[in-house]
Parts: sequence; structure tokens; C-alpha cells
Amino acid sequence: MLDNLKKYNIILASNSPRRRELLSGLGLNYEVKLIKDVDESYPSHLNGSEIPEFISRIKAAAYRPFMKENDLIITADTIVYANNKVLGKPKNREDAVKMLKTLSGQTHQVMTGVTITTHKFQKSFVSTSDVTFDNLTDEEINFYIDNYKPYDKAGAYGIQEWIGYIGVSGIRGSYFNVMGLPIQKLYRELCKI
Repeated sequence: MLDNLKKYNIILASNSPRRRELLSGLGLNYEVKLIKDVDESYPSHLNGSEIPEFISRIKAAAYRPFMKENDLIITADTIVYANNKVLGKPKNREDAVKMLKTLSGQTHQVMTGVTITTHKFQKSFVSTSDVTFDNLTDEEINFYIDNYKPYDKAGAYGIQEWIGYIGVSGIRGSYFNVMGLPIQKLYRELCKI
């Protein structure tokens, strides 16, 4: 499968172990390259799915000057969107507690923007999943934060971790999108190249 990509040097521009795991599941040969300090800010007029798509394009633009002729770069950004606000990565423990209390007993959206870039082609798309959390107790929130330290995760949680096992009561959309990469949709887009 994906024989159409054999002419490309596939690059995943992400430090996320979850994205690496998901892309590896497609059986592709790829390498990881990182550019540090890419500005991930976005204009304040953007809302919802516009935000991760914009950031995935910004990340792609940072790699363009370093691209070789046969490179295919995959960039992505995931946000948690609750009550019309972005919940980014928590700054500290207090911030993580606040985020999980916001998500407790509610449905929120996880949106991942992905950009596929070659020298001659660029395609961006967004995948959105609705995630519903059961009511979380303070004890559950504290246990999760103390044991899993979710400071590198948007919304202060990883669905594939303990909090997802005990807290997520429903999901509509791609589970893998919630992990950080809508791999099925990415596969379909890669087939078209």
C-alpha cells in the first residue's frame, strides 16, 4: 500500500511519541525532523478548526527552506476546544486541575490540523472528534495528574492513558485523532498523492 509514496523521503515534523506510533502503523518508512521554537501563535479572529489548520501550515512553512526535492513533510497540531475556548498544554499542576475540571461531565472537541507538503503540492485538512467525559472526582483528577503528569498534552489529558479508561464515556469521530493524528484521514489523503 502507498506505493505512490516510494519516491518521497517522508518526514514527520513532530516530537510526539503518539504521532510517531500512529504513523508507524501505516508501515511507512519515515524520519523525524524537528525545528525548535516554531511560533505556534495564531490570529485572535480564528475559531475552532481554523486554529489547528493554521498552526499546521505555519509548521510546514518553517520546514520549506530546508526541503529537498523529494521530501514529503507531515505537520500537525491538535487542540482541545471546550466552551469555545482552546485548552492548550497546561503550564503547571494548577492549570492541569483547572482544565480537567472544565472537561469533567462535559463534551468537548478535539481538533487536529494536518498539512502534507512537497515541493509542488500542499494539502491541509482538519479532523474533529467529540469527546464526552463522565464526572471526574477530585481524587481521580489528582491521581491522574500525579501519576501521569500530562503537561505535554492539550487539555491536560491523553485518551490512551488511565484518565481515558475511567473518564471518557463517549466519543464521536476518530479515536486516533484524539491521540493526536487522524491516521485514517491522513492515509486517504496520502493515497491521492
